[in-house]
Amino acid sequence: MHFAEPLPLRCGCALADYTLVYETYGTLNADKSNAVLVCHALNASHHVAGTYEGQARSEGWWDNLVGPGKPLDTDRFFVIGVNNPGSCFGSTGPMHINPATGQPYGADFPVVTVEDWVDAQARLLDRLGIDQLAAVIGGSLGGMQALAWSLRYPRRVRHCIAIATAPNLSAQNIAFNEVARRAIISDPDFHGGHYYRHGVVPKRGLRVARMIGHITYLSDDVMEQKFGRQLRAAELGYSTQEIEFQIESYLRYQGDKFSEYFDANTYLLITRALDYFDPAAEHGGDLTRTMAAAQAKFLVVSFTTDWRFSPARSREIVKALVDNRREVSYAEIDAPHGHDAFLLDDARYHGVVRAYFERIAKELA
Repeated sequence: MHFAEPLPLRCGCALADYTLVYETYGTLNADKSNAVLVCHALNASHHVAGTYEGQARSEGWWDNLVGPGKPLDTDRFFVIGVNNPGSCFGSTGPMHINPATGQPYGADFPVVTVEDWVDAQARLLDRLGIDQLAAVIGGSLGGMQALAWSLRYPRRVRHCIAIATAPNLSAQNIAFNEVARRAIISDPDFHGGHYYRHGVVPKRGLRVARMIGHITYLSDDVMEQKFGRQLRAAELGYSTQEIEFQIESYLRYQGDKFSEYFDANTYLLITRALDYFDPAAEHGGDLTRTMAAAQAKFLVVSFTTDWRFSPARSREIVKALVDNRREVSYAEIDAPHGHDAFLLDDARYHGVVRAYFERIAKELA
């Protein structure tokens, strides 16, 4: 959907003449009360569920959770997936033409924040004629957007479902993001972010950035179980540069795959948006004062082995809501998968989400 009116951004700039790509699933009911917005994380998109006709392996990134008869049941709810500005999956981003120059934005694309994305999503809902959401849901960075929705548009959200997320990033998380960004920026093919005009892609940097990120998404238990100290060959090669261990092979595979479809400037923008998210900063770091603005009912979910967005960070959110006497349900799932658990099949996790959406459906009846 095209928007001609500029979108004011927190950086002081405005995004003029932009497009938001979105998909919908299910049917909007007569009073438009069954809409659920799904917010995506770093490398996901608007394609939340289902497959594209004639395209093998095109499942949506949350296809195990969203669809007919699934925990977020599209036979009951009208589900909306939006690709955020600055991404590389259709909505206006660094690869698109800057109307001021006639050239791709590249590094000139304005820095965007979680709050900017939520404002853009709100404009899309306005166009769709949806005044209030039955729920907003997201995991990781998507969970941050869900929290931001509850604060920026409290009257437009009846339920907020925040999964494997945090009220802000820890110093360690910011550090991981910075190392990943440096890997990209240090790539000779980066060209200050204007690599499009040179006809190259900083794939080496993207590979390393993805490898760093992927390590943080997995738990030590999962890596040990999957790979341990397995060697790739029968004997050691005594090389400092070739692959020796299976975990090295796996990380290189993930890096290679990522570098083929993701945009380097987008990676820089989205990780910086992660860094900047800190709604409590406007209240002197007091999360309880911050969450006082929220009016929604909440479901907060965390996973025991998620060390990047640990359960302790989710409990901070829960405490702030309880301090404000808000209605909140909390589930801490004993899952072995680390941060990636929010994307994977887990009967207990999906059972919690299913039960919560059944509750919402009863409210609509």
